[in-house]
Amino acid sequence: MSFSAVDMEEESGAAAAAAAAEEIRRLPAEVNWEMLDKSRFFVLGAALFSGVSAALYPAVVVKTHLQVAPPPAAATATAAAILRRDGPRGFYRGFGASLAGTVPARALYMAALEATKSSVGSAAVRLGVSEPAASAAASAAAGVSAAVAAQVVWTPVDVISQRLMVQTSATCRYRGGADAFRKILVADGVRGLYRGFGLSILTYAPSNAVWWSSYAMAQRFLWRVVGAERSESYPSLMAVQGASAALAGGASALVTMPLDTVKTRLQVMEADAARPTLASTMRGLLKEGGWAACYRGLGPRWGSTSLSAATMVTTYEFLKRLSAKEGSMG
Repeated sequence: MSFSAVDMEEESGAAAAAAAAEEIRRLPAEVNWEMLDKSRFFVLGAALFSGVSAALYPAVVVKTHLQVAPPPAAATATAAAILRRDGPRGFYRGFGASLAGTVPARALYMAALEATKSSVGSAAVRLGVSEPAASAAASAAAGVSAAVAAQVVWTPVDVISQRLMVQTSATCRYRGGADAFRKILVADGVRGLYRGFGLSILTYAPSNAVWWSSYAMAQRFLWRVVGAERSESYPSLMAVQGASAALAGGASALVTMPLDTVKTRLQVMEADAARPTLASTMRGLLKEGGWAACYRGLGPRWGSTSLSAATMVTTYEFLKRLSAKEGSMG
């Protein structure tokens, strides 16, 4: 190879790197962990995410009923049955217990997410990794650490709230979240509250890694399509972030659906007879309806996950900007 060809390749590589760096500089400024007023971030976050959870909770109730009920049914038929049997309040069974866990779980999630993203991203750049690759790696690592941290709180909350979701007036075993907590603890010990914890980590850790890295890449792609110069417009910023989150959320819902169905069954099943295991739960599910049974509730979960992702991320990005320290965005 001639020296001129080598020079041309080096120039081409340098030009591509410069173009990538320029594209990143034109994207909306990232509000990182060091720039946040932590107390404002957590207080405002608790209020905002509680509201979002309340709006999306009915879809979670329908999804849980579909995953647990043996005969397959349509989402609309299940929703109509809940409404007919319990009225509107049927869509909010277990919401109090879920909301009580939302604040500490979200606090753990956001702290782990932002701290990991900031530290891993900075370390990767110092090691010479390109900025787009460093951003994707930092987002993936942050997603894993956030999922693991949050599951310490979310798993007991899921066990309690899901059991409250699926009970009816005729089969009412628990009088509320506190009663469910006490009875599960007496029957199965702490282990009963953490039933499905390992499976939750297997479901949500890779899902979060894929979700956050996909979200970062989807944002870059969409800004190339709409033009990075439009990032100064707040409606455009919210639209791109929401669309990126919905795409990433829908994909992760599809990939993790079988694990989520098994996890939900495992957490809701009572241990009156033989203690349910991962293998026995999976066998029972496949016996009921084959692999298709693993995707029961996919419609509500796909919709709620995509909508939740879009809503949560736009709320989250808005929250970070509200919580930025004075002068940090300048």
